[in-house]
Amino acid sequence: MTRGRILLVDDDADLRASTAQALDLAGFDVTDTDQPEDVPALTGFGFPGIVVTDIRMPRLDGLSLMTQIHALDPAVPVILITGHGDVQLAVRAMREGAHDFIEKPFSASQLAETCARALDYRRLVLENRVLRAAAGQADDLEQRLVGRSTAMIDLRRRLRTIGPAETDVLITGDTGTGKEVVARALHDLSARAAKPFIAIDCAALPEQQIESELFGHEQGAFAGAMRARYGRFEHARGGTVLLDDIGSMPMAMQGKLLRVIQERTVTPLGANEARPVDIRVIATSRAALEPEVEAGRFRADLFYRLAVVHLGVPPLAARREDIPLLFARLLAEAAGRHRIDPVTPPPALVEALVTRDWPGNVRELRNAAERVALGLDLADAAAPPVAEPPSGRLADRVAEFERAEIQRALLAHGGVLKPVYESLGLSRKTLYEKMQKLGIDKARYTDG
Repeated sequence: MTRGRILLVDDDADLRASTAQALDLAGFDVTDTDQPEDVPALTGFGFPGIVVTDIRMPRLDGLSLMTQIHALDPAVPVILITGHGDVQLAVRAMREGAHDFIEKPFSASQLAETCARALDYRRLVLENRVLRAAAGQADDLEQRLVGRSTAMIDLRRRLRTIGPAETDVLITGDTGTGKEVVARALHDLSARAAKPFIAIDCAALPEQQIESELFGHEQGAFAGAMRARYGRFEHARGGTVLLDDIGSMPMAMQGKLLRVIQERTVTPLGANEARPVDIRVIATSRAALEPEVEAGRFRADLFYRLAVVHLGVPPLAARREDIPLLFARLLAEAAGRHRIDPVTPPPALVEALVTRDWPGNVRELRNAAERVALGLDLADAAAPPVAEPPSGRLADRVAEFERAEIQRALLAHGGVLKPVYESLGLSRKTLYEKMQKLGIDKARYTDG
């Protein structure tokens, strides 16, 4: 039996190999990588281990990696490996949530002792969560899916039942309702929690490379394939694959995807033999897929294969009684992110929040909480500020109106362009052209 699981992240191959060997000899279960961007997919509320990471890495530094990990679970211990000149930076990181830091050069016994303490802390956190749930107190699921409405209580009950099962799941709900949060909760409640959670945005997959992205390719499979590459499904071995916005998957790919889900095998481009993949599949859709099946835009066999279990995530309009509690939580989180004192919203503002329609749902409410926490638009956070019609030429007025409408749609949909151009009745090309002409930066509206 090992002393606990450690994810070791370092771009220095020699140092990473020697550190992994030292930890392995000390009795730990070590997984090492030089790909920090892959690490958050391996962590979360159900992750039973710790992360040890170098603070200086070219693609993603240790502090940024820690931020991504703590966005999933703030109680995952992150130990930073620092150089002599980074100690001041590491001390600041401790204030921002790092569990500990260790300065180079360090001894194997020093590292093992630091990791053992962090693993003891992690075990205590997980045990306390189980005890709180058994005692009927608010558990992690209630922290992530806030709400006391009947719809949310029922959703959490179903998640606790379905999570430990191996069945595939289809999750439907409007934009911004938290479908990915539900998917991640299913993963963390399962026996696969310690394995990767790989989210695939089907709408963002490049059409020319979609098969290679999903299933991988062999060296020389096509022009530019200089070396073999694993696809997303193989990266998720032992874990969960989330097919986000499955309805946007091209019809040509739906048949190949169906075979992968049915047989749990993938055949990379250029390969002759299929490879087994041990995965659980969760799919999400903003719209009901039955009408898409009837219209011939989505394969019926794929729909029935995915929808073994169907979960619907309610919009805010269907659970208005949850808005005050949810807004308070989002407000506290925003204050914590910006390291400012939390703001107590006046009753009039809370009442306005409850009565307002929220087309962007929780994502839009989070944006409102962000503004309120920063002291911006406090009185008008329940409604987007409407600019006075500009004086001058008609063309200028039309441009200002278009800018305001596109900005509202981007805000409501978290910067995701497909629902924006669909809701505005535009083509993708026309929306891009208008955004460029009006000086609208999509990045300002992307949900972080």
